[in-house]
Amino acid sequence: MNHSKKRQHPAWILIEIVSFIKSLLFIIIFLFILNAGTETGWVVWARYAFWAVVAWALIYIPLKWYSNTYELNEEAIVLHEGVLVKKLRTTTYERIQDHHIQTNFIHKLLGLTTIKLETGTTDDESTLIFEAVSSEEADRILDLVYRKNSNRLDEAKEEEVVEKQIYFRSTQKDNLKAALTSFSFLAIFPLLAAVYSNIDDFFNVEESTKAVFTYFMNHLGLLVPLIIIALLLSFGIGYIQTVIKYGNYEIAGDNQRIYISKGVLNRNTFSIQKSRVQAITIKQSLIKRLLGMAEVKVVSAGQTESSEQEISSLYPFLPKHEAYSLTNELLPDYHIEEEMTHLPKHVLWLRLIRPYYWTIAALIGLFLFKKDWIWLAIGVFVIELILRLLNYKFTSYLQTDAFIQVRNGGLITETFLTKRKNIQQTVSKYSWLQRKFNVATLEFTNRSKPVVITSLPDVPKEVVVEFHEWYKGSENIKRL
Repeated sequence: MNHSKKRQHPAWILIEIVSFIKSLLFIIIFLFILNAGTETGWVVWARYAFWAVVAWALIYIPLKWYSNTYELNEEAIVLHEGVLVKKLRTTTYERIQDHHIQTNFIHKLLGLTTIKLETGTTDDESTLIFEAVSSEEADRILDLVYRKNSNRLDEAKEEEVVEKQIYFRSTQKDNLKAALTSFSFLAIFPLLAAVYSNIDDFFNVEESTKAVFTYFMNHLGLLVPLIIIALLLSFGIGYIQTVIKYGNYEIAGDNQRIYISKGVLNRNTFSIQKSRVQAITIKQSLIKRLLGMAEVKVVSAGQTESSEQEISSLYPFLPKHEAYSLTNELLPDYHIEEEMTHLPKHVLWLRLIRPYYWTIAALIGLFLFKKDWIWLAIGVFVIELILRLLNYKFTSYLQTDAFIQVRNGGLITETFLTKRKNIQQTVSKYSWLQRKFNVATLEFTNRSKPVVITSLPDVPKEVVVEFHEWYKGSENIKRL
């Protein structure tokens, strides 16, 4: 094997410079466009500081590219990092568990990709990142990593190799349902409002806006087709956004891993090692419940909390029965159950008599600032009441010999399913009011980054005791 040090593609320099300029875009607009005619005061000094920072970046970025190298030896990946302060990072192949490949539009033009290798730890350096390597080099790195791990697995035990199988591939119909369900077509309206607000801060356009509004109110025949055109335009933009984000969504798997990829302009590919799966979550918003849809996500050990981790979702717009079936096929050890135990009826009274903090806050705020509108507090109270009723209705739980399944939420429900062996810690909490109703809040944690804490509030105390006995491994207990 060639152990020579390698650098990332030289285009990394260009990508970093473009990213640096994007981060300064607001400052550029403020200093050189909005204050273009200002030649005195702090603006001039700010421009000098700006050019000094740009000059430093144009020197530092190429030096960073030259100094940061990597090498692939027989046992590990070695990263040499740092310009002034040198740092050596060595990660053995056996520590690498999952990978994430991200190819944006610029990467595609240059024939490059970003590859992230996830280890099983939860520290700040748990991820090895190659931000700009060729697709061939990315394939070579992955092939080496998984070949080494496969060899170790073969030495440890013989296992029948199952070929990678595609379980789901999105269609145009799926994209249309995703656009409608995600309401992405409405995103244009707050965006336009934000643009208008920013423009109005610098250019007083309020009077012109009022004149335009008055004109259309006097000519309603023009307003209706304009609204229709705006809605069609917003839906078109929302559909394009959905296709870019969720188009070409594919879920595959073999006996060791789950493979998820998505995106059109920005392509994301992610693999999850099945042995690292800690739990699965099923999330349903109100609109998804009405449409019979559900989103299933996989919680993996060492998984980091970032926007990129949404790739661990098994497509967020599947019909519920298809989502459950897909989960059972990919992870046969996990079986989602619909029939669960609900909270006792006396818990409803507990939830109804708890203080209505939002209503109290609304009353105080309206009394101090808008006494004429104090009746709005009634609406806040009704909303709080409905949310409590819904939360009581949907809160439920189920325990089997090896699993615990918990459902929480009102408008948005989330069902959490995990194995007993994956629970790291359990906690019981009792408030004064809960003691009066002979109930408690049960919490348990699963390993991830950050730690996943699942809460089951207001369950009977005997259930809490039985749960702790179950967690400790006692066989002579009842099911919850």
